[in-house]
Amino acid sequence: MRSPRTPARAVLTALALLALGACATGPALEDRARVTAAPGDSRSLTIGSAGFTESDLLAQLYARLLDDAGYRTSLLTVANRELYEPALETGRIDVVPEYAATFADWLNARTHGAAAAPVGSPDLGATMKALRALAAPRGLTVLAPGRAVDQNAFAVTAGYARRHRLRTLGDLGAAGLPVRLAAGDECVRRPYCAPGLRRVYGIDITGIDPKGVGTTQAKRAVQQGRDQMVLTTTTDATLDSFGLVLLADDKRLQNADYVVPVVNRARAGGARVAKALGRLGAVLTTADLAAMNRQVDGARRLPAEVARAYLEDKGLLK
Repeated sequence: MRSPRTPARAVLTALALLALGACATGPALEDRARVTAAPGDSRSLTIGSAGFTESDLLAQLYARLLDDAGYRTSLLTVANRELYEPALETGRIDVVPEYAATFADWLNARTHGAAAAPVGSPDLGATMKALRALAAPRGLTVLAPGRAVDQNAFAVTAGYARRHRLRTLGDLGAAGLPVRLAAGDECVRRPYCAPGLRRVYGIDITGIDPKGVGTTQAKRAVQQGRDQMVLTTTTDATLDSFGLVLLADDKRLQNADYVVPVVNRARAGGARVAKALGRLGAVLTTADLAAMNRQVDGARRLPAEVARAYLEDKGLLK
């Protein structure tokens, strides 16, 4: 149920998304006055979501906390960064949940070209420094990362892990087992995937089964023994239903994809927004995020309902 203190949120429709298309064209840094504006504190804020379960949940969590802090919020779903990042720069969107290393590399490629060397890394401090340096000239402020991280991860069946005494990717490399990996076809060349598993862990990757990242087909292939391991994410909500368990990334192959709020500095760059969202970052864990994903994807609960229940349970609402 909606609290009487919470303003009604306007969830914008596909017609609004078409209007945003104009934001994705033209030079991103053309409005110097806006880009160099002092941190602002608009009373009405639009929270963006990328349209998948976890992003919807984070957007709902942000909106609830900002409502509670006295702002009026609305939610806008925009399916890809090519649309929502320019909208964030122009202030049509004020706040979005992002992932530190992924967003740093995306902004770096947008700024310096697709061939630019990645700036995201397993080092959170270095990643945040690079991300903030790329975001600031675009009029964006990257708030403090929280505890939750959504990284690429690798899972095997619980039986396979028990049989070979595996808890980590290092254990798998030391075991010398041949591994066919269910993943996206780009895994063949991505440094965090097959090349990294071979180089960092010494895992004998015998082939890639191109069934996608964390898809039902990929997980079923491992469940049924056609493949030995699947590429998924640390907040995958459905591993248990396939009898799968994650192997820990004990040598830190994966980048620091911690959840970070990114805001339009001129409209939401003030201390009050940072304080409101920082309360969530200090509490929300990777396990919490996975559990909420499971409630939405498995139990078919609404993201708004799950987000509110979580905030109430953690004592984060007044």
